[in-house]
Amino acid sequence: MEAPKVTVAPEGVRPWLADAVQAGGGTLVPPEQADAVVWAEPARAEELRALLEGPAAAARWVQLPWAGIEPYVGVVADHAERIWTCGKGVYANPVAEHALALLLGGLRGIGRYARRQSWSEPYGTNLVGAKVAVLGGGGITEELLAMLVPFGCDVTVLRRNPDGGALPGNPRVVGPEGLHSALDGAVGVVLALALTPATAKIIGAAELALLHPRGWLVNVARGGHVDTDALVAALRAGAIGGAALDVTDPEPPPPEHPLWGFDNVIITPHVANTPEMALPLLAARITDNVRRWAHGDELVGLVDPAAGY
Repeated sequence: MEAPKVTVAPEGVRPWLADAVQAGGGTLVPPEQADAVVWAEPARAEELRALLEGPAAAARWVQLPWAGIEPYVGVVADHAERIWTCGKGVYANPVAEHALALLLGGLRGIGRYARRQSWSEPYGTNLVGAKVAVLGGGGITEELLAMLVPFGCDVTVLRRNPDGGALPGNPRVVGPEGLHSALDGAVGVVLALALTPATAKIIGAAELALLHPRGWLVNVARGGHVDTDALVAALRAGAIGGAALDVTDPEPPPPEHPLWGFDNVIITPHVANTPEMALPLLAARITDNVRRWAHGDELVGLVDPAAGY
């Protein structure tokens, strides 16, 4: 068995990835000799294109660094003959944990209490037994569903393929056509899906109007999933309980943005998985995939170029 020949690029970015490649049995080589590329930069898609169309033209597998591949969609589509993998599923556990924290914090009024400087009126909504909708059927959703089991929630999961296999807690599973039924009366709505043209602004005015009056929207996916103007309007009207956002559109919101002015909005700065959490998880994924590549096994975190994630 020949050791996989891997180049880590751009050179000098995230040098610890080289250790992850070697831990998997890979040999580090210049791009001209590589049959695999581990791309270390979360953006700079055109540099990756130039690498694949130039020095690393012979590379057959490309590993991208994070779960979301939005910056690379065009490059992936133009080079769909290659095998593409990303960090899909790597960060599921910490992101799901953060989503649960945001949901509980919102429903229990932690954000509004934290802003007070004196004793205040009681506020709170139970998560136990509540109707919850989770948009997305990937690793984050699987982890979150397992965490929700003790709360006995009435959970509906929306995913592209409703027949994609069993999920923890045996939730109700619907396809895209079931979006409004999943949202109707929901006390908690968690966004954990990939951002594609089909899911951009999947939550707008009509969708927000379906939530329970004390319902909270939690977004740990991408800011582009939410029509921010519609969300601000719903918050101003008191139509929903609030929003807990780890991602926003725009990101970050400028200091004068109205989202900062609501005491029923919690914003965290895209930290559902911090670097301290993410780096060892990504390193372990790359090590595993290099080993799999060496043995001819299916890689983990495969990207579907047609679907865009």
